[in-house]
Amino acid sequence: MAAPTLRRWWGRAAGLWGGLRRTPPPLPLPLPLRRRAHEQPRRARGAGGLLAAQCERGLFQEVFPAQSAEEQLPGLLEPGRPPLTAYCGFDPTADSLHVGHLLAVMALLHFQRAGHNVIAVVGGATARLGDPSGRERAREPLSAERVRAHARGLRAGLGRLFENHRELFWAAGGGRLGQAALLDNASWLGRQPLLDFLGGAGGRLRMGTLLSRQSCQARLRSPEGMSLAEFLYPALQAYDFLHLHQHHGCRIQLGGADQMGNIMSGYDLVSRMTGTDVFGITVPLITSTTGDKLGKTAGNAVWLNRDKTSPFELYQFFVRQQDNIVEKYLKLFTFLPLEEIDHIMEMHAKEPEKWGPQKRLAAEVTKLVHGREGLESAKRCTKALYYSSLEALEAMSDQELQELFRQAPSAELMLEPGMNVLDLCRRANAIPDGPSGYQKITDGGVSINGIRVTNPETVLILGQHILKNGVSLLRIGKKNYYIIKWLQL
Repeated sequence: MAAPTLRRWWGRAAGLWGGLRRTPPPLPLPLPLRRRAHEQPRRARGAGGLLAAQCERGLFQEVFPAQSAEEQLPGLLEPGRPPLTAYCGFDPTADSLHVGHLLAVMALLHFQRAGHNVIAVVGGATARLGDPSGRERAREPLSAERVRAHARGLRAGLGRLFENHRELFWAAGGGRLGQAALLDNASWLGRQPLLDFLGGAGGRLRMGTLLSRQSCQARLRSPEGMSLAEFLYPALQAYDFLHLHQHHGCRIQLGGADQMGNIMSGYDLVSRMTGTDVFGITVPLITSTTGDKLGKTAGNAVWLNRDKTSPFELYQFFVRQQDNIVEKYLKLFTFLPLEEIDHIMEMHAKEPEKWGPQKRLAAEVTKLVHGREGLESAKRCTKALYYSSLEALEAMSDQELQELFRQAPSAELMLEPGMNVLDLCRRANAIPDGPSGYQKITDGGVSINGIRVTNPETVLILGQHILKNGVSLLRIGKKNYYIIKWLQL
């Protein structure tokens, strides 16, 4: 039996299914199909438009196996058919998701929006082994206690994303929103006896196939080699697919483009043990401007948990995207209709100085990740830092101030009668004692709440130097900030 093949999800004139190509050409779908995917009201649009719509947006990149998917998936996704179940796994190698995970979450949400059921699986068991895909050396081993703590963080983060989507992005009367479940594979892999696993699933997986995977070949050729634990990782992930198929009727696995080898192993195991046709779909990897994959390993992760990356920092990451990538990101990271994205880009061509697409992208993503309050927080911090808005600065909470000025020292001071700018700077240890500190102020190197102060003897005034929330933001030079909290005002 010939091995199944995989294909890219790009349209062609004859239909959805295009051949495997080196780079993804943005070919438009036939106009009637494009109307069905995007122009009909949400209630009238069938689930069968999901593949075409996400193909056009660029979210679905590869499908496996191509032939059976071409023959069956359109029919399985037709309106009126029972909903399918799709899943995606997230290993808790850290206690937070990051932007690199967000496209996989978006794929789950698009399935859910099309009326299908979705499962987000936290890899509380597989994280103990470490996925070798795309890695030159083994991951640092994680203790069971640390993995459990990380898993709690991932479950909380995934739960927030699903909840924010339901509350803020799914209008009432918008049709059936599929069910979403959060599971941990430690709940079944942790109870699976080793001999039962090897004698059951292990007997159906072929060594030659596992050894032929690119991730395995690369590691075997490396000086460090590959451990047995890492080699068995694809087998355990394949067992996840089998378990979810048998207990939840799951027939589709989603994952990043670097997960195709693991997805193929899952397909092999499920099809051999059940005879059922199942499918895999990959989403693109998000890379930096240098081409590196965004993530913890590369040291360039933009986290989705607030205690690691604030709403302001997440907002700024997306608002700083260049023109040559922002349209692509609007299609991938938002639920905006393509017609609206086209309009946003047309307006941007006329008024590029307004950064309209970047601001809309940043707002949509921040709202999904942090909710409406998180978006408002990001906007307040932006106004306070970049537009010297006293109103925004006064409205900021202590948490927002700490997030905005993470490295800034803070001081608690008592306001005394006649206290002046020089007193403030010295008590905050912001300037040196003696003439040099005095001159720093007279040379214009000091500002309070965004207003430059050049007279060291200026007496501090409530409402001007001290804001209504009892805070002063002291800046020395261009980048050295100090947060002053005034007591007993």
